[in-house]
Amino acid sequence: MHIARLTRVPLRELWAHEARDFTTWLAENLDLLGEALGIPHLTLVQREAAAGVFSADILADDGQERLVVIENQLESTNHDHLGKLITYLSNLDAKIAVWITSAPRPEHERAVHWLNEILPADMAFYLLQIEAYRIGDSAPAPKFTVVAGPTREARQAGEQKKEFAKRHVLRMEFWKQLLERAKARTQLHARIAPSTENWISASAGRSGLGYNYAIRMEDAQVELYIDRGDAEQNKQLFDAFYARKEEIEMAFGEPLEWQRLDAKRACRVRFLLLGGGLLDQHRWPDIQDRMIDAMIRLEGAFKPHIQRLNLS
Repeated sequence: MHIARLTRVPLRELWAHEARDFTTWLAENLDLLGEALGIPHLTLVQREAAAGVFSADILADDGQERLVVIENQLESTNHDHLGKLITYLSNLDAKIAVWITSAPRPEHERAVHWLNEILPADMAFYLLQIEAYRIGDSAPAPKFTVVAGPTREARQAGEQKKEFAKRHVLRMEFWKQLLERAKARTQLHARIAPSTENWISASAGRSGLGYNYAIRMEDAQVELYIDRGDAEQNKQLFDAFYARKEEIEMAFGEPLEWQRLDAKRACRVRFLLLGGGLLDQHRWPDIQDRMIDAMIRLEGAFKPHIQRLNLS
């Protein structure tokens, strides 16, 4: 059996001029592009579709009444074409962008992956590499390869990032409100700024000891956090406080959770507040007041014992 050799063909041998030759050929062969994209009914709407003073190489329809903008490059990807595609998407009210190039740069590949994470679910951005080959003395044939495009994983990652961003906004506002309410009752966290983290901390007056507020989606807590950088010393401090557990809890007014955390360097003594968290915005004032009250009691219960510590 004779087996021929696959030979790569320089694209400029097939299409000397990008706009005049390649774009013309592509407009007449959108079915090949559609096969690569998984869009079997891709049809031409218009060449050089105007978008203000700019014009997209090809405007197509995906068969589901969604417009597709297509930009071609027979050279390496560049910022200019990426910017054009984003411009065309918005000005032509298109849902799908297709960027065809002979040499996709890694930076632009990552940019397209990122765009697919943040775009709405009904939109998509594709980056394809165009190559040409012949077998033996056969006529050359184009080959489209999807380098980057929408995936379920990208959508999920995008939704997670949006959720994280939403949480950051909520946390910042929650801490802003809590710190403002707390100033009327205690100066412990008066110099602390709001944060996007789920906790904020103020010094307990000794290095490595902090009074922390923490807010989660459905609950909250206040705690004395012990971390002087040395696990053994942290455990010794925890044990010293634990030896006065009954006295400390009596001063606090309720039982506390004593978490030595033997598998970790730090330790904590916390009070968990159930009955609402970050998701319960309508209950924030009540949650914040209960957290502030618990923090005041926690500081009062531990302060005399911390002051007696002989720490370097």
